[in-house]
Amino acid sequence: MSKRVWVPVVGAFGVLVLIQLWPVERANPPVTAEIAAPPEVMEVLRVACYDCHSNETRWPWYGYVAPVSWLVAHDVNEAREELNFSEWGLLSAEDAAELREEVWEEVEEGEMPLRKYVWLHPEARLSREQRQVLQMWSGAGEQEEH
Repeated sequence: MSKRVWVPVVGAFGVLVLIQLWPVERANPPVTAEIAAPPEVMEVLRVACYDCHSNETRWPWYGYVAPVSWLVAHDVNEAREELNFSEWGLLSAEDAAELREEVWEEVEEGEMPLRKYVWLHPEARLSREQRQVLQMWSGAGEQEEH
């Protein structure tokens, strides 16, 4: 390998090593008021939603390797701000009902779970039955029957 090729390769490797020193917050704060939902709903939420939308994130191995770790931490923090099942119990009944509907809308429109998440976690791909569980829990199934 010529020096012309070798120097950029070593330089790129050095940068990759150095960026590992940039700290990333991967905290799981305490669960303050977890959602109370039927067991079949909890099963779906835990498999498809909890890694981003709760304080019980299972940080994957690639969540410890920069620069991917920066993206994972950013996505989790943003998701927790939007909806956090670990703080659900702090919501009013009206807000909880509205969020249940929003959860179903996101699932129905194919926005959640995120495609990039499902690609890396195929177990999070929702089956028809799991989607029906979320639909009924959201109240959308009852509204369509009237």
